[in-house]
Amino acid sequence: MRIGLISDTHLPSSIREPWPEVAEALSNVDLILHAGDIVTPRILDWLEDIAPVLAALGNNDFGMDDPRVQLVQTLDIEGWKLGMIHDITSGVQFNSRPDILVSGHTHYERLTYSDGVVHINSGSPTLPHHYSTRLGTVGILEVDRTSLTATILRLGDGPLARGFLLPNPGLELHLEISRENLNSPDH
Repeated sequence: MRIGLISDTHLPSSIREPWPEVAEALSNVDLILHAGDIVTPRILDWLEDIAPVLAALGNNDFGMDDPRVQLVQTLDIEGWKLGMIHDITSGVQFNSRPDILVSGHTHYERLTYSDGVVHINSGSPTLPHHYSTRLGTVGILEVDRTSLTATILRLGDGPLARGFLLPNPGLELHLEISRENLNSPDH
C-alpha cells in the first residue's frame, strides 16, 4: 500500500488550496494521512480528490467536526500497526504501541527508527520550518507485509516573493525497514 503523508497545511486565507506540487507528489497513493493542523476542512476535500483521507486533530483545528478527523488514528496496514497523532508531546496515548508513528506539529521533517518504532513527521508543505508561506515537504510511506519504505520529499522552491524565489528549507529523507529486522538488536 502506498500512503501519502501531509501535516500542518495552515493555508492562509490568500491561498485556497495547496500548490500543484503537493497534488503531484501525492498522486498514485492509495490513502492520505493528514497529521493535523488542517485549519479548514476544504483541505481534506481537496486531498480526497486524490485519495481517501484520514486525519489527526491538530491544535489549530478549532471546532473541526468532520468524520475523517480524530484526536488519534490507529490503523492496521498490511500487518503493521500505524498510529497517527498531531503532537507527540501532548500526553495522549495509543491503546497499543505502534510499529509506525505518524505525527506533525513541528513543521520540521523527521524520519527515524528507534526502539522498534518508525517515526515519520512529513513537515509542512506550506510553512516549512515555520518560515513564511512557501513550498515545503510531504511524505510517502510504502508498506507491504514484509517491509516498509518511508520517504520525505522536497516539493521544490518557491513561490516568487518580490522577484526572489523563496528557498525550501526542507530535507529529503529515506528509510527502509524489513519486518524481520524491525526488532533486532542491530536496529
